[in-house]
Amino acid sequence: MNLDEYKKKYSEDDAVGWLAIDEAIGKLYPNQEPKHYGTVLKYMLGGEDPLDGVSIYQSESQSPHYHFVSYGMSGLYYDEESAGGEHSGWGFEFTFRLFPIEEDKDDPKWAIHLMQNLARYVFNSKKWFEAYHFIPANGPIRLGTETDITAIAFIQDEELGTIATPHGAVQFLQMVGITTEEYETLKKHPKTTETKKLLDSLKESNPLLITDLTRK
Repeated sequence: MNLDEYKKKYSEDDAVGWLAIDEAIGKLYPNQEPKHYGTVLKYMLGGEDPLDGVSIYQSESQSPHYHFVSYGMSGLYYDEESAGGEHSGWGFEFTFRLFPIEEDKDDPKWAIHLMQNLARYVFNSKKWFEAYHFIPANGPIRLGTETDITAIAFIQDEELGTIATPHGAVQFLQMVGITTEEYETLKKHPKTTETKKLLDSLKESNPLLITDLTRK
């Protein structure tokens, strides 16, 4: 989409990128209204949280689980300079799939804080994530929980993939919880092929790579 087409189709009041994300997710969850948690003060206005919001969907794919989608790593709002770009913003949005546990019977808001922390890392360090990257959580990914899941690996979300938006491509980059032992193994062999091998092995019993805090 060139600039003239962009200006004809959208106005400054349009959340152009946000609408593109909603359209993609709407195809996966056509009749579902998610629980959405937005920031009080947007990052661009001086807020501390880079993500403007996170939506939580109830997925029935494979097995019932929470499906989180972030808003804020890509260009969400009207921006003539970004029209027709190769990548929108950082080029991705986070997703996360989580098996429910008793402690999260209301909402697993801790996962939103985890997303915000990862987003803050990207914005502050200017180092972005790609599929098969991995990073430690410096402790259990759910604080105060006895879990062996202490790190995150990334892979393209199986169901959402990558979309084209008026600001450029946006990949839905899924966070996958991995154990301390798995992280230490990847740390010794930090190659894309090794991370892919690990995630492929996890897919054999868990195709959507839903994070299970009870996994050993």
